[in-house]
Amino acid sequence: MKTEVDLIDVAGGNLGSVRRCLDRLAVHYNLVNPGNPPDGSRPLILPGVGNFGAVMANLEKDGFDKLLKRLVEGGTPYLGICVGMQILFDWGEESDSAGLGLLSGKVVKLKQGKIPQTGWNRIECADSQKSTNNPWPSGYVYFVNSFVAQPANSQDVLYVADYFGDFCAAVRRDNICAFQFHPEKSGPFGQALLSRWLDSVSADRSSNVRNLDDDGRIASISGGGKC
Repeated sequence: MKTEVDLIDVAGGNLGSVRRCLDRLAVHYNLVNPGNPPDGSRPLILPGVGNFGAVMANLEKDGFDKLLKRLVEGGTPYLGICVGMQILFDWGEESDSAGLGLLSGKVVKLKQGKIPQTGWNRIECADSQKSTNNPWPSGYVYFVNSFVAQPANSQDVLYVADYFGDFCAAVRRDNICAFQFHPEKSGPFGQALLSRWLDSVSADRSSNVRNLDDDGRIASISGGGKC
């Protein structure tokens, strides 16, 4: 059974399409925002679309950015989509704005081709991820982006794609996972990627259950998990 998730409702854009995808996967979700903040007991999904600086400004209302960073640093699984991936990094060129700094690196504008990149493109599992027992599959996904992340640590790159040169299409480190593309708009393959992430965090959090009380009820859950 897939875990229940918290869907962050502060970045606009593709919230509706992500909700429909979660409905198709029969995943229950709670909408969280500065007025209804998450407590870290459920994995987080941030489906951001739009301007890097505007998304960060929305997150900074009532200190929501600090709460989000604290939860992720504390081990709560996080999935970012599109700008939800970009704001993980230190800085974004689009608005000359600081990001959350959960991953080292920056986000810069594409230099060639039609901008934004709009349409289908093939993603390949990064070399650093291929040595795992169950590498993530390659396939075609849907992009709408003018900016790309440049992680400082190549080990953080999960997927690469080619648009007039290779770029980082997804990242993965510990409890953080994020896609520059839109899995919820990428047909069965994209939905399968989202389902894989949900399965992985569900299994990991289930395995972290500890300390049953005398009646066999869960007394505490150790935080964290890898995607």
